Amino acid sequence: MANVISTLFISADGVAEIDPDWHFPYFDENMGRAVTEDYDAADVLLIGRETYDSFAGAWPGREAAGGEDAPFAKQLGDMRKVVVSRQPLEFSWRNSELIDGDLLDAVTALKADAGVRGILIPGSISVVQQLLAAGLVDELRLLVHPVAARKGRRLFDEGDAAYHLRLVASEAFPTGVLRVIYAPGTAPAPVGYDEITDQVPAGN
Repeated sequence: MANVISTLFISADGVAEIDPDWHFPYFDENMGRAVTEDYDAADVLLIGRETYDSFAGAWPGREAAGGEDAPFAKQLGDMRKVVVSRQPLEFSWRNSELIDGDLLDAVTALKADAGVRGILIPGSISVVQQLLAAGLVDELRLLVHPVAARKGRRLFDEGDAAYHLRLVASEAFPTGVLRVIYAPGTAPAPVGYDEITDQVPAGN
């Protein structure tokens, strides 16, 4: 089964709708390495309409310009891109296709496809939220910036049940950015205050 990996730039207060003013000042070689690792782990991009429009409006031109970011732009262009949209789209970027049918059914089929190595979701918050609720996200790869954005769309929406996560890896960058990789976890056994009183700090 192919893994579904969500990769997001996120603020300390959970905002995943990035603002260039708080994102770009923290982008360094460490973050670039982390992003490279995320994209190298997959051969399919699963993206929402807004993310696709943003990517398609920038990366083909950067590839054609032949600058320092042209190799990464070519990598993106060569990847299979599956776009989630309720409306028909005309694609100008190569290797792009509209998702076939229901999102959850389509992702389940992609995960089971022997020809798919990994599925990466960059950004695309609404897509990630739907797949989290359905239990179809295998990893959350978060680059947590040392800033409270205070506005913007957050990764986790409100719901009745908590998402329990298992920490797979973590790394602190010199900029203060934390790279954390989570996988779905199981809820711990219920514990009340009376059961942790021996852990409460002793008074002076």
